[in-house]
Amino acid sequence: MTNAPAGHAHVRDFHDDDLDGIVRLWERAHDLGMTPVYSLAEVVASCHADHAVVAVHGDRVLGAAVGRAAHAQGWIVFFHVDADGGADAERVGSQLLDRLERRMAALGLAKLSVLLTDAADSVSHLSENGFELRHQLRYLERPLPVQRRELDLLKTVGGRILPRHLWRNVAGMTKEKQLLEERLVTPLARPELAERFGVLPPRAVMLFGPPGTGKTTFAKAVASRLDWPFVEVFPSRLAETSSGLASALRQTFETIAELEHAVVFIDEVEEIASRRRGDPPSPTQGVTNELLKLLSEFRDLEGRLLICATNFVRTLDAAFLRHGRFDYVLPIGLPDAEARAAIWARYIPADVLAGIERDLLVDASEGLTPADIEYAARRAAQEALASALRAVPVTTATGAITVTGDDAPAALMTTADYLRALRSTRATVSKSAERDFLEDIDALARL
Repeated sequence: MTNAPAGHAHVRDFHDDDLDGIVRLWERAHDLGMTPVYSLAEVVASCHADHAVVAVHGDRVLGAAVGRAAHAQGWIVFFHVDADGGADAERVGSQLLDRLERRMAALGLAKLSVLLTDAADSVSHLSENGFELRHQLRYLERPLPVQRRELDLLKTVGGRILPRHLWRNVAGMTKEKQLLEERLVTPLARPELAERFGVLPPRAVMLFGPPGTGKTTFAKAVASRLDWPFVEVFPSRLAETSSGLASALRQTFETIAELEHAVVFIDEVEEIASRRRGDPPSPTQGVTNELLKLLSEFRDLEGRLLICATNFVRTLDAAFLRHGRFDYVLPIGLPDAEARAAIWARYIPADVLAGIERDLLVDASEGLTPADIEYAARRAAQEALASALRAVPVTTATGAITVTGDDAPAALMTTADYLRALRSTRATVSKSAERDFLEDIDALARL
């Protein structure tokens, strides 16, 4: 379609019936490769709630300028003239900017600003209207993971948004992180890439391994990596409701279904999905049946991931683990030497680390979980602090012991401090439990 000559355009304030024209202009700019910085939804919202002017010819909207104010600064959220680029287009563009500026001047703004993509062709319009191009500026944005409508839903099910750094805070555990990245994170975060390779995004995954190996930490890290809300379901708490555990589970999952995205986590799932034993039915059999139904329904929803964790995978009901329910059954075991080194580095103070023989600690902590190593590191720190305080006591009038200023202990912690703490640390995972875990990997893991 040939554009109407811009020279005949009339510039006026936005009317509600101009909305279709605004949408067409936004799409036109997008099609020409000049993708607006602000989304169409934001532009439409500002048309109604903030300030907008249009250039029209007959019943056709040829151009628009839309602005909003924030903290004494005005922002042009959309500016486009759909004309042939001649002198008339320049004039119409200037008229739009002039009229928008006059409308917003009454707000007492100190500055009017605009963000454009590199491909935008509006720079000449703006510079001729007194806008100065600032170089060496970068625009960054981050979509919020939860919209206002979903916040109340999250509160209802005890969900929350986790910090984005949790993934990189998982010290070591390189193999496990790589497995989760490839199997879970990438197909869910980049579905278009997964589709190219024929990979279906996972809906449910089981993590199993000895206690203290970091299954909960990994579940939270996956949610953090995806930037999805994290909802932890506690069967023991749901069992306390008047409706009973099975009914409370269904209500919780129905609420989760209203969220756009969510990582749902059930720890110690063996409590509600243990092996059914026939007649007479066990107290948890009805709950297990309900959970199996919920899992089937959950798999029909996009943008959600169920992560279950168990210390005793061999006790789970066979129907619970069969193909079609869980996409993967992934082992989370004891940290290897590389992981133990990274865990020690995380818990040893930076100004102490260089003087510590970390190799000795790595060897001495073989067979310990991440939680065990954290305990040993914190115990060593506490014992070293107590020893230093006893070395430089200052008795006050009340008999209290304080350490201040030049009296503060200068001695740093040593490798011996950590080795001493390790000798007093009891391993969470026994040798027999470790053997059982290796057997479970061969028998039940699905990578």
